[in-house]
Amino acid sequence: MMRIFRLTLLTLLCVTGCSGSNAPQGVNRNSDKSAASREGKTLRIAVIPKGTTHEYWKSVHAGASQAAKDLENVEIIWKGPMKEDDREGQISVVTDFVTEKVDGICLAPLDAASLMNSVELSLDNQIPVVIFDSGLEDHAKIVSYVATDNVAGGAAAARRLAEVLGGKGNVILLRYNAGSDSTEQRERGFLETLETEFPEINILSSDQYSGVTPEESLQKATDILNKYRNEVNGLFAVCEPNATGALGALEETELAGKVKFIAFDSNEMLIHGLQVGHVHGIVLQNPVNMGYEAVRAMVRHLRGEKVEKRVNTGEVVATKENMDDPDIQKLLVPEQYDD
Repeated sequence: MMRIFRLTLLTLLCVTGCSGSNAPQGVNRNSDKSAASREGKTLRIAVIPKGTTHEYWKSVHAGASQAAKDLENVEIIWKGPMKEDDREGQISVVTDFVTEKVDGICLAPLDAASLMNSVELSLDNQIPVVIFDSGLEDHAKIVSYVATDNVAGGAAAARRLAEVLGGKGNVILLRYNAGSDSTEQRERGFLETLETEFPEINILSSDQYSGVTPEESLQKATDILNKYRNEVNGLFAVCEPNATGALGALEETELAGKVKFIAFDSNEMLIHGLQVGHVHGIVLQNPVNMGYEAVRAMVRHLRGEKVEKRVNTGEVVATKENMDDPDIQKLLVPEQYDD
């Protein structure tokens, strides 16, 4: 069964393709197009994700690509490390783009501290930076920070888990990767909300890191679930790769459906889990809109327009009861775009 799960993971990770043509809701395309028509130069903008494997980043790429089309005279260059723990690889990508003298960099930093020097290098070379998805230690000098309110996302996960548990029980938090600002904020929001709002929920484990791939998470989650299998009532996994592995672990240990499970970010396996009752909630971001707004903020800055310092791209919880709602569907299965 483990071998079947791993093959399923490999199939999922090989899914490719982003197609479509509509901008995310709320974007005024006409004003940006008129600005583009006044500016003849093609802007070269590097977009650097934390990784390039998972469905989440493919959706971010789709949004960034669509922004480049809508804004005109814009070229995005998409490049990042394959795995989401390759700090040195991401630092090298930033350095290469600074050497190439791109017009701007949109960066999702793997580590809030270790990428600071790379951002300073870019700024020292008069290349502005937009940060998206996950924060830095210092946002003072960047153009804008475009991201989900991750503390609020973690709090939403805690409230949904408490709801399905009836306000009492024993739960596990499966952490992601030390230094990842976005997931650390989700973890903080989750724990603080349980501790302050739900005194009858006990936290069995909150210090275990799953690793950055579904395979690593599968093994770690299996170990934790086996350790606490006679006590655990609920589980929260804070991003797509560790949620995917955690779902596999629940199925391997025959605890799927018995242990209430909340995931953060969606993919085909997690959506199926929601349909069959093995997943009890998925906290959804808007990765297409995040990629779109990150590029849009950079283009507006380069063209001398005012840019908000913080752009919140929103979060919502999908459940089995609301998953067929059209607005939820757009986030569960992000609208596809042509590259």
